[in-house]
Amino acid sequence: MAVNLEEPTAAYPIKGIRLATASAGIRYLGRDDLVLIEINKHSKTAAVFTKNKFCAAPVILCKKHISETMPRCLIINAGNANAGTGQLGENAALASAQYVSEHMNITSNQVLPFSTGVIGEVLDANKIKQQLSSLTSGLSEKNWLQAAKAIMTTDTVSKACSEKITIADQHVYITGISKGSGMIQPNMATMLAFIATDLDIDKQTLQNMLTSSVEQSFNAITVDSDTSTNDACVLIATGKSGINFDSISSADKNKFNEALVRLMKQLAQAIVRDGEGATKFVSVNVKSVSSNKLAKEIAYSVANSPLVKTALSASDPNWGRIMAAVGKCDEAELDLSKASLYLNDVEVMRFGELSPTYNEAAGKQAMSKSEIDIVIDLNRGSYRHAVWTTDLTHEYVSINADYRS
Repeated sequence: MAVNLEEPTAAYPIKGIRLATASAGIRYLGRDDLVLIEINKHSKTAAVFTKNKFCAAPVILCKKHISETMPRCLIINAGNANAGTGQLGENAALASAQYVSEHMNITSNQVLPFSTGVIGEVLDANKIKQQLSSLTSGLSEKNWLQAAKAIMTTDTVSKACSEKITIADQHVYITGISKGSGMIQPNMATMLAFIATDLDIDKQTLQNMLTSSVEQSFNAITVDSDTSTNDACVLIATGKSGINFDSISSADKNKFNEALVRLMKQLAQAIVRDGEGATKFVSVNVKSVSSNKLAKEIAYSVANSPLVKTALSASDPNWGRIMAAVGKCDEAELDLSKASLYLNDVEVMRFGELSPTYNEAAGKQAMSKSEIDIVIDLNRGSYRHAVWTTDLTHEYVSINADYRS
């Protein structure tokens, strides 16, 4: 059950983007598992992909295609990752792109294929081909929520959100969807995210914008420390608002960037809230550290610790596990003599020692909440880093033990 996360009920259409869904029976019966996204001809597209060296065939093909030309269509399937499938998998990804290109009257390298699901099984591209007539006839600017549902795998809740901001006395829109629940520690840039805006943004600026925003959102989450073979995040700017990013004021540029990061954080945090078997949404905030590298290492060390995560599941204020996870970071500059630790508003440690105000009952109460804020303050510098994670439950083990059955 997702932690304080509900199904989205609305999403703004983005002019220049049309979406459609279909049931291809790739793995799931009786539900849509295929999405086609059509992109306006003059749009710009940016993307970041998994850094997993065992990356999937569609990731390899997407990287090639987006380096050659501006995409006009995305085809996304759920239930089969088409990863670890060698040349047969690459052929299937290419066939998927070719089928879409023939149907949409564009070149095959203008199609980006995305897959998510089980690793090690070759995708049957014919199942995509058979649904293309249905997909193209169903294309609409209004189908964001349907698309969010169709890309789900072990997700229990679909994930979509929108932003509307005013720039140059005119509304500008951003809408995005994401999926992910397990195999989550993106390193990009089993998660996918597709975001679009009607602002006009040149390709390089869009790519820089995406890379920066990903670092603050999708690259700041972990459910189980595993980086998927298929992770991808796409940002599209259609230009249909008629407003060019370069021509607006610095204040409006900041307003747009803040809205984009806000939306991407919401999508990223939704993945954590829907983490496999999760009962807790946990923020690990590391601050006053001597370097950004060390702050990030500490945050992930705590967020990925099985001992910390099981204590979170049991609502056990075993703060020693947290500090042990901090202390195992292999950095010469790590000094915990001034470290302080908080669980929500409960001070557990102060300057390297147990706080005189701390008691077990207060710690237990803090750890019993569905949302927990772990703050680690080294009092040693100006750098900070935040990571969002979950607890580790029996349900997580059950989901992953039964995933292929």
